[in-house]
Amino acid sequence: MRNHVTFDYSRAEAFFSQEELRMMSRQALDAMGVLLGRRGAGSDLLGWLDLPGNIDKEELARIKKAAARIRKNSEVLLVIGIGGSCPGARAAVEFLGHSFSNILDREKRGAPEIYFCGNSFSSTFLKHLTDVVGDRDFSIHMISRSGTDMEPALAFRVFRELLEKKYGRKEAAGRIYATTDQEKGALRQLAEQEGYETFPMPDDVGGCFSVLTPAGLLPIAVSGADIDKLMRGAASARECALKNAFVENGALQYAALRNIFLRRGKSVEIMCHYEPGVHSISEWWKQLFGESEGKYHRGLLPVSVDLAAELYSMGQFIQEGSRLMFETIIDIEKCGEEISVNEEPGNPDGLNDLAGRTVDSVGKNAVDSVILAHTEGQVPSLMVHVPEANEFYLGELFYFFEFACAISGYMLGVNPFSRPGVENYRKNLYALLGKPGYEQRREELYSYTNGME
Repeated sequence: MRNHVTFDYSRAEAFFSQEELRMMSRQALDAMGVLLGRRGAGSDLLGWLDLPGNIDKEELARIKKAAARIRKNSEVLLVIGIGGSCPGARAAVEFLGHSFSNILDREKRGAPEIYFCGNSFSSTFLKHLTDVVGDRDFSIHMISRSGTDMEPALAFRVFRELLEKKYGRKEAAGRIYATTDQEKGALRQLAEQEGYETFPMPDDVGGCFSVLTPAGLLPIAVSGADIDKLMRGAASARECALKNAFVENGALQYAALRNIFLRRGKSVEIMCHYEPGVHSISEWWKQLFGESEGKYHRGLLPVSVDLAAELYSMGQFIQEGSRLMFETIIDIEKCGEEISVNEEPGNPDGLNDLAGRTVDSVGKNAVDSVILAHTEGQVPSLMVHVPEANEFYLGELFYFFEFACAISGYMLGVNPFSRPGVENYRKNLYALLGKPGYEQRREELYSYTNGME
């Protein structure tokens, strides 16, 4: 078994030339020079680059202490945030924990139930979540640099009122944890006024690169995961990314091949996995690359697919639909649990020839068969191998994709750390809601939408 997260493009070699790879390797190395020299666009948002080795040890201890307090006094933790602030934590909690953690007995789970909200405008969802919380003890982790992002701000108001009604204002304040700007903003002001414990959102780390900041680390620690081990894994991947030559540098290779396929006419990258616990990692990856590269009418469309669940739908499209995609597969090499196939008298389902094998070993054959079929269907397959589902390798995986994303974005000619489209949406929303200062934009928007009817 491997002892690091590794990248493997051997099954895609028929779809590009070695000359293309040599050319792209030079461009990837040039992009790396821009990144490490802090000469590119967005260079003020590179705090994630050295975060695994630079995180404040006292802050890490404070995160663990707060997590222990939440684990002791709460049956439920609500994590409220939007954009890049929540997907990483959710990915870790679901990847490292039990597949059905929130419905296990507390004794077996060993941690509060953890729910993520603040990423929709759904009254139904919020009401249903209040029903789930019920009269149980709960805490809130509110994540917002400004405190004025509309979706999480609405959810926070709903659950803060519920918390204050249940415990009173003073005790409720002791159950609210805010990850926000270090000095300014509405949430910072409210936290100081009410006495919430706060954790700083680093000024030089953007939202979709924030999984290894308090935004991600607090809920991950509450789940019972070892965040020290997670950070050691990220530090290991950082060393590999910064020091290894291209031929041994999976993050650079991945960035290079993404750009090769884009220039060959591929417009979609599909993240595939065969382990349900990887689902939210794919969602985090989609957030990371979608926000970082999708601008100036450029970039690959990031799509995630759960296999084998979608083999009869998306699998069919990948096999025989438009030839606009390549796939990247996250392969978990060693499963956390094993169930073997037993022999059954009469062999009613025809499975006795598999007796003695584990379900996962059968799954490995299924993966190989699908890759072969997709390759024959002219879909290149890249592989990211994860030795097993633990904190160290997850830390490596997070950093692997973050570093590759930054390199790939610079190769693409975009600023990987800006999000101009999101800001435009917010401006439009505030105008339509009648926020002060947006009157002219409001008139423009109503004029435009009326013209569409």
